[in-house]
This record gives sequence, structure tokens and C-alpha cells, in this order.
Amino acid sequence: MLSKRYIASAIATFGLMAGNQAAAEDCGEVTIANMNWASAEVIAEIDKLILSEGYGCDATLVAGDTMPTFTSMNEKGEPDLAPELWVNAVREPLDAAVAEGEMIIAAEILSDGGEEGWWIPKYLAEANPDIKTPADALARPDLFPGPEDKSRGAVHNCPSGWNCQISTGNLFTAYDGEGAGFDLIDTGSAAGLDGSIAKAYEQKEGWLGYYWAPTAILGKYEMVKLDMGEHDKEHWDACTVVLDCEDPKPNGWAKSEVFSVVTNEFAEKAGVAMEYVGKRQWDNPTVNKLLAWMADEQATGEEAAYYFIENFEDVWSNWVDADVAEKVKAAL
Repeated sequence: MLSKRYIASAIATFGLMAGNQAAAEDCGEVTIANMNWASAEVIAEIDKLILSEGYGCDATLVAGDTMPTFTSMNEKGEPDLAPELWVNAVREPLDAAVAEGEMIIAAEILSDGGEEGWWIPKYLAEANPDIKTPADALARPDLFPGPEDKSRGAVHNCPSGWNCQISTGNLFTAYDGEGAGFDLIDTGSAAGLDGSIAKAYEQKEGWLGYYWAPTAILGKYEMVKLDMGEHDKEHWDACTVVLDCEDPKPNGWAKSEVFSVVTNEFAEKAGVAMEYVGKRQWDNPTVNKLLAWMADEQATGEEAAYYFIENFEDVWSNWVDADVAEKVKAAL
């Protein structure tokens, strides 16, 4: 949960913006962090398009990533806007920067947050409504046949070298997956993990394993996340993410909170454009669909932004006033 300082900061800022009668054309130069993953790239391009065409800002993108972007914003006051900052990674210094009035938390850009866990195909979940948790799934190895040995079930692990490979392995042990008749499958890479889901869908077979959202794969193949239970941070840090932990317990991933963050200087100069930054958000199913289109079409972030404006007006029109929406549509 966000601290009271975050919320108070946002309320104070939007109160100032409500009383600010600055014309849209006074927005001035705005730099936007273009993070190096697909969902962040698309929202950065969408922000550039809407801020430029709808509010008259001189918006440009600059390369970014979570830690370098936060550090630069905190120490140098640039870039002006980080559209998709995963705040769990920078929570303490961000909280301090907000308290000092240097940075401001705007919209929770991913309303569902970043999601991690074990998933099963939607068609299998609908056919077996009693499967709600990992324990439920592990009681039915017959529904999740392994790629090599069909007599045993399979739990598909996170790609090699990723931290979630350790946590998934420990959770497999915690649930006694082997004793339940399952094998933990090393998918090798993100492409291997994606391919295993695609194959299961093509053959309408069961699939069980780790995945995360928002992602293109979940936009193309509908999956249902199992209830992993509450997140026990103490056990998570002491065991769940520790290689070869001797006594892992069932544990759920913490929700990753994902917010837009701006510098105080941007909030002061942006005028009514700050109201947009404070309002816009989308859910993971919407992002998944957009990323799936982007992957299928091998589209750039800029192309995906235009596609979004043209095809998801019911979403983004709620972020802006009617006159701004007309300006944006006229620019297509």
C-alpha cells in the first residue's frame, strides 16, 4: 500500500492543478522516460502523443530504466516523467523524495499492478471450476501432462537465470509437487516458456506454471492466475527466494505497484496536462491485448500508440477532456 505521504502529495498537487488556469500551450518542454520493456515503451509513446497533440507540450522521449531513471529524476530533476515506474524496487528513496517535495506520485498506471504467479489456461479453468489454488491443480496430474512423460504432471518453471526460477522451485517443493506426481520443467528461456503455452493452447491441453502480467502472451492466450495465498514477506526473503532453502512454505507473490512519477518541476510547469498524468491508468487485460497486437505485427512502440488511440478510445477518452480528445483524434 502507498504511504499517506504519497496520497497527501498527490492530493495537494492535483489541488494546485485544479486552480491552475495555464493554457495548454504553456506546457513547454517535457522529457518522458522510455523504459526498455514493451508496456513501458507503449505508454511512453502514448504520453508523448497525447501531451504533444492534446496539450501542446514539446514532448520528447529519453532512454530509461527503473534505477537509472529514478536516480536521475531524484538527483538531476530529469526526465520530467516516468510513465511506468515499478515502485517496489525504489520504495524507500522514492518515499523520501516525495516527503522532500522533489517528486510526485501520479496515477497508478497499472491498476492491477504487476502480477506474478502460477497460471492455467482459461478453457481448463472453466472446465474444472474446482481448481482455484496450486494445491487444487497438483491434485490432478492427469490434467497437466508433462512434455516428455505424459504419465506425470508438469509445472513449467521460470526461465533460467531469473529470480523467479528459485521462487518457483521452492514453491514446487513447498507443495510437494514431486510427491503429487509432477515434475518441475526447465523451459530454458522466455521463448521456451512462451512456446510451451502456445503449444498447450494449440493442442487444448492442460498447462501449469509460472508467468507474469502484463505481457503479450497473456493477451494472445487467456490464462487464469491461481490463488497463491497471502504474501509472507519475512518467509519470502528468508526462504522463498533463497536457493536450496531447506523448508519452504506455500507463499504468494507480492503485488508489484506500478505508478507514474513526475518531478515537482514538471507538475508546476505542465498546467492542465498534469491532470491527465494524474488520471490515466489501464488494466492488465487491456495492456495484454495491446502487447499481443504489437508482437503479432512486429510493431514499434509508436505504432502501438497510434493503434491504441484508434482502437481503444473507450479507454483513453476517460483520461482527457472532450476538447483534448478531439485534438488527439484530429492528429491521427
